[in-house]
Amino acid sequence: MVSLHDRVTVPGFRGLAGVARRDVTPPVGIRARNWGPADWNASRGTHRAMTLTAIALAEEQAPGSGVSPARRTPDGAAHPAQVGTPGSAAHPERTGAPRGEPLVMITVDATWWRRVDDERSVRDAVLAGLGLPPERLLISLSHTHAGPVLCSHDADLEGGELVPAYLEHLAAQAVDAGREAVASLAPATLEWTTGYCSLAADRELILGAGGSHGEPVDTPSASSGDTAPGLSGAPADVTEDLGLPVIGFNPTVPRAAADDTVVIGRLSRVEPAAPGKPLPTTTPLATIVNYACHPTTLAWQNTLVSPDYVGAMRALVEEATGAPVAFFQGASGELAPREQYTGDVAVADRHGTSLGHAVLAALAELPPPGTALELTHVVQSGAPLGMWEPRPVEGSRVLRAVSDAVVLDLRDLPTLAQMEAEWADIDPRSRDERLRRARNLRDGYVTGPTVEHPTWVWQIGDGFLVAHPGEAYSRFQRTVREHAGDRPVVVANLTNGPGFVYLPTDQAYVRGAYQAWQSPLAPGSLARLEQHANHLVDTLAATTPAPAQTSTEDQ
Repeated sequence: MVSLHDRVTVPGFRGLAGVARRDVTPPVGIRARNWGPADWNASRGTHRAMTLTAIALAEEQAPGSGVSPARRTPDGAAHPAQVGTPGSAAHPERTGAPRGEPLVMITVDATWWRRVDDERSVRDAVLAGLGLPPERLLISLSHTHAGPVLCSHDADLEGGELVPAYLEHLAAQAVDAGREAVASLAPATLEWTTGYCSLAADRELILGAGGSHGEPVDTPSASSGDTAPGLSGAPADVTEDLGLPVIGFNPTVPRAAADDTVVIGRLSRVEPAAPGKPLPTTTPLATIVNYACHPTTLAWQNTLVSPDYVGAMRALVEEATGAPVAFFQGASGELAPREQYTGDVAVADRHGTSLGHAVLAALAELPPPGTALELTHVVQSGAPLGMWEPRPVEGSRVLRAVSDAVVLDLRDLPTLAQMEAEWADIDPRSRDERLRRARNLRDGYVTGPTVEHPTWVWQIGDGFLVAHPGEAYSRFQRTVREHAGDRPVVVANLTNGPGFVYLPTDQAYVRGAYQAWQSPLAPGSLARLEQHANHLVDTLAATTPAPAQTSTEDQ
């Protein structure tokens, strides 16, 4: 039953926010060879600017506290808490930072970290520069495949000599932008909505397969020891039975099977309503966009540094809103555009336009910032008409952060020598690229039979942000969002580190998918991550009431 003055609220956060933007376009000539078939090494120009966007959020101080959020400093480990995966040993982590201490999210047009030490060096520099504890900083990469190679150990290769200085530049710009964002903290509202975009499609193509890609396949158990050379865990007859696994658009998977969800956050500066005006005065601050789709439009034929489709999406949305866009790459392990692997930047721009319009369509459906729709009165016409009108509303002021690692098993990994022998017959440049990646990935990460995979969860008002460094399949975001119920959830791959590895479904291992043989993680890792993330969401939500909602289903 609905009554007069009931409200339909938009999930969101009310507190303090600040935003800053930096241009981090690298110099022409930097190493940007991210594809094995490329016959070039150093970039020869720029398609669109590469950007870094910092957003700071903080709780508004209670009157008389006398302490500005921007002036608070971390207190070390003064607030320990035990947070752990159910059934496992808990890991100590800080969850109760001083009231008013900011959360800072930094999104970067960048490829992916190749080495643990490079990511750690950049993030440590930013943490120190901003005076934040680890759980209150996220550095998230867009995952463009047309950007600089983020690997200081490539300094001996053409264009690689520019990489170490570029990594230092990234860290310095992140600190500078983070400080500006924190210094500009002011009353704001962040409201969440959801859109849909069909750009992303399943990219696990099976050539010669006789059945549906998504159906379970009866094969010998991977634990039987009957393994294919180099796959270390995949049944020997997988390729023969299922066909050749290829990374490309799979038209046999229905469109509805690919996650097309776009989670959007509208961040607005809020000022008191002008005299005689019923609604607060607001100014756009930023738009947060979270979408799962590999930015692999531009490939080895392209010699320009580019943010891929994210660039055109950002340009379109920023022109319409007048505010910066912060993009979080979703759980896109098996998702990519249908048309990709090209040197034509117009294709990337077309993809970005598609996503940008989806974002703007969702934003257009929101009521004005800082308001909810209220059933104010009934007008008698040819029929009684219910009048829903925007009215000022106070959003949730909850702002919490937690981080904790889940222990994941490694599969039996082939040695580098075995991998080199297995790839002896492929193009030498592609073979060298694969081996270099494998070598960098293992150094500092694979040190025993298990690894610790860190996960960050922030509660931002009525919503959550779940982030981790790997490349999880889209099942991860679907599982976490389903677990969170009506609360909106941003799910971000490629955030912080270490753990820059794929987390495929178990069926991807059976099929012998690239993501499965590339990953050092054993089957079952994705399920463990899902359980762990859900537990962290529950940990933060346990003391927070669910957002008020009005259902229309019972009318």
